Amino acid sequence: MSYQEAELVNQPDLAKSRAELGSAFVRILSYFREDGEKAISAIEQAIRERNAIALVTPAHTLKGESAQFGAHRLSGMAERIEMVARRCVESHEGPDELIEVVVALRPCFTETMSILDRDSNPLVARRPATFGRRADSPPAGFGRMA
Repeated sequence: MSYQEAELVNQPDLAKSRAELGSAFVRILSYFREDGEKAISAIEQAIRERNAIALVTPAHTLKGESAQFGAHRLSGMAERIEMVARRCVESHEGPDELIEVVVALRPCFTETMSILDRDSNPLVARRPATFGRRADSPPAGFGRMA
């Protein structure tokens, strides 16, 4: 599956990560935000300089960290950048074919972080609150004739 077809955030993978990281989840997510920003900036700089070698490490880092949070599209994009950059290094070519992917990387990261922030916010209700009554039952007195 190509990165274009991958979902932005895989909820079961995110839930698994949240469970595995426990109370450290929010802290690790904040590290991911910082590291992701740095990696994307480094990737953007490397593509401006047409420097395939400088693309490899930040793309590799972003790939792994994104996958940890179920961010499959972002991870796939980073993997594409890493693999093409490695090939370009070996064949002594410029990484020009990656320009479109790199341009799409930051918007994908921003959208991904929005989802991760929303889903990791402890104030966001995970289930609708029913305040002691079944969700499918009407409120007391509703629909009764007096």
